[in-house]
Amino acid sequence: METARHRNTWHIHPDPEALARRLAAAVARMAREAITARGAFHLVVAGGTTPRAAYALLPQLGSDWQCWHLYHGDERCLPPQDPDRNSLMLDTVWLSRVPIPTRQIHHIPAERGADVAARDYAAVLPPHAFDLVLLGVGEDGHTASLFPGHDWGMAKNGPATIAVHDAAKAPPQRVSLSGWRLQYTREMFFMAAGGGKRSALTAWRQGEPIPAATVGTTADIWLDNTAWPEVVPGTI
Repeated sequence: METARHRNTWHIHPDPEALARRLAAAVARMAREAITARGAFHLVVAGGTTPRAAYALLPQLGSDWQCWHLYHGDERCLPPQDPDRNSLMLDTVWLSRVPIPTRQIHHIPAERGADVAARDYAAVLPPHAFDLVLLGVGEDGHTASLFPGHDWGMAKNGPATIAVHDAAKAPPQRVSLSGWRLQYTREMFFMAAGGGKRSALTAWRQGEPIPAATVGTTADIWLDNTAWPEVVPGTI
């Protein structure tokens, strides 16, 4: 089921497993198209349980791994082997199983602290647009580490990365790509599963300025049935 509203497309699937399968297939397809057209695929990955299931399927679906370039939308300032690091999750379920060249896997060095890591990571981002940015949606509407009540870095002349010192969720120190840098992409996918995300997605569909909606002005939003909000009068 797909429902379009303004410049967003909503993809609703019966359960998280179906969502993961369809999402992984879409990422693999977009990689093939980018590599055919431009010789490389520049992908920004998201953390969390919803994309994790899709990442685990990619080794069976992807190809031309030497042409993939990976970046993170955000990272927690924790030691590299901490189980809450997005980079460790990605290595465990996906990257350890495919031959993407190490020099093309750009983990955020968040163990250096938010300020230093944000500065250093800005230097490794490509000067051109990403091919695809993957993002999640938090229960409070945050995306990457852009939280309500904070500066989301939407100004085009602002920095590409943000050092976060007082995140609403632990740990408080994080590094995030800024809102405008996340938007500098050919395609953008959001992912959400579970009833806990329904209130944030309802706010999005009602036009409230939550971080996810502000960043995702042109995006595909991939959901399971339990995350899909009730129809909001006047929004369809």
